Amino acid sequence: MKKAIVAIIIIAIVVLGGYYLFKKTPEQAVQESTSQPFAEQTQTEKTNVITYTEAGYSPSALEIKAGETVTFKNESQQSMWPASAIHPTHKDYPTTGGCLGSAFDACQDVQPSDIWSFKFDIAGNWKYHDHLSPKNFGAITVK
Repeated sequence: MKKAIVAIIIIAIVVLGGYYLFKKTPEQAVQESTSQPFAEQTQTEKTNVITYTEAGYSPSALEIKAGETVTFKNESQQSMWPASAIHPTHKDYPTTGGCLGSAFDACQDVQPSDIWSFKFDIAGNWKYHDHLSPKNFGAITVK
């Protein structure tokens, strides 16, 4: 008889526990699955943005870590074309694969309000310019 009572109590605990787990609303489940630890959010929220205006690139000098991405944001009224130095060959950044020499090359006009991003994997001081207006230039130091 005691074994039957213990078995009933265990079954009741399992049933109540299962009910509690499955009682959560779908909204609660989504909130829990999309939350990230604070340290992980800090890493993914880091952004390196260089803004292009009529005055040129700002900031014109930027320091980042290897593996980080830089986004070039066009806030001017004209197209831009960010590319590795040296104009017009774009061969300063050592990886190839771009349209004119280096992989660090947008290879086309970036229209006003648009962006173009590039991930820098190689340490060094990488100069860049606007292929459409070479007087606008800057440098990215990758540590």
